[in-house]
Amino acid sequence: MDAKDLYQKLKDVKIGGHICRFTMEKCRELAPLINEINQLKKEKNAVILVHSYVSAEIAYGVGDFVGDSYGLSKDAMNTKADVIIFCAVKFMAETAKILNPEKEVLIPSELNGCTLADSITHIQVQKLKREFPDYTFVCYINTTADVKAECDVCVTSSNCYDIIEAIPNDKIMFLPDKLMGKNIIKEMESRGVKKDIKLTNGTCYVHEEYAPEMIDYIRLQYPQAEVLSHPECHPNVIQKSDFIGSTAQLLKHMKSSKSKEFLLLTECGLSSHFQVEMPEKKIVGTCTLCKYMKSNTLEDIFRVLKNPRPQDRIVIEESTRGKALKSLQEMFRYTENKVAVPAA
Repeated sequence: MDAKDLYQKLKDVKIGGHICRFTMEKCRELAPLINEINQLKKEKNAVILVHSYVSAEIAYGVGDFVGDSYGLSKDAMNTKADVIIFCAVKFMAETAKILNPEKEVLIPSELNGCTLADSITHIQVQKLKREFPDYTFVCYINTTADVKAECDVCVTSSNCYDIIEAIPNDKIMFLPDKLMGKNIIKEMESRGVKKDIKLTNGTCYVHEEYAPEMIDYIRLQYPQAEVLSHPECHPNVIQKSDFIGSTAQLLKHMKSSKSKEFLLLTECGLSSHFQVEMPEKKIVGTCTLCKYMKSNTLEDIFRVLKNPRPQDRIVIEESTRGKALKSLQEMFRYTENKVAVPAA
């Protein structure tokens, strides 16, 4: 990839002040490192998975698969590469390791936390299980491997409603996202599904910032704009939105929509994909950045490919991995009517 190719791909990205803007000069600086990374990938038989919130130069410069948590989980499961570089946050890289115990999984981020994943521990889940022994424990994918190992089934933002409806137990403990949990409760009520759903107290610090007043203000300025939201937003925001979905679902909807203007209430990385793939349409409103997702850099991708440190490697104790795998298998079973990965 030369600088001109990179510039043509990224020239329409205009979000986050000067953080995510790509001049020809900037593309000339980025292209040599991108080419070095792509060459190293071939030499190491490595694959780079990139969440939609990660910066555009990574997604479009070196990413082999780009998408949401569910799609990337399947990509990780199906890859024939020896090495997986997961550009996201640590819990997603752990999911790749759970599904690929024989592969080396590396995370190229110095700051790889997540306010949701860090809001609950496996010790807390064990305590809740003793308090609520009759409940099915459902964990959002934004959890650590230790927490997944304590739960019955994992869900993502793209399949949470359908899976919770399909679970035969009417007693559900959903963790850790209280806002998504409230949206699930409202969705079950709208579907006429009776479930006793208890919640824990985690939130995504990006999505909890959005308020319904913001939607009202933008609609005064852009009355034709569609409002699209992620299920991690507050229920009052969801209620005022025109479409709700995972990052992949939001992007798919924007591509098929006849609307020309969108207020996109999720992390700003998705806006860059929108601008690359739909330059004829317009994002209105503000951009909210996740410091964890944006801590993935080309320099760190190169470093972990060349000479990874112990802290870059994802290591999961086998008994934990095996139990966590069962919760992911259940997710695939509910979503695709089959267990999609081997039990080994």
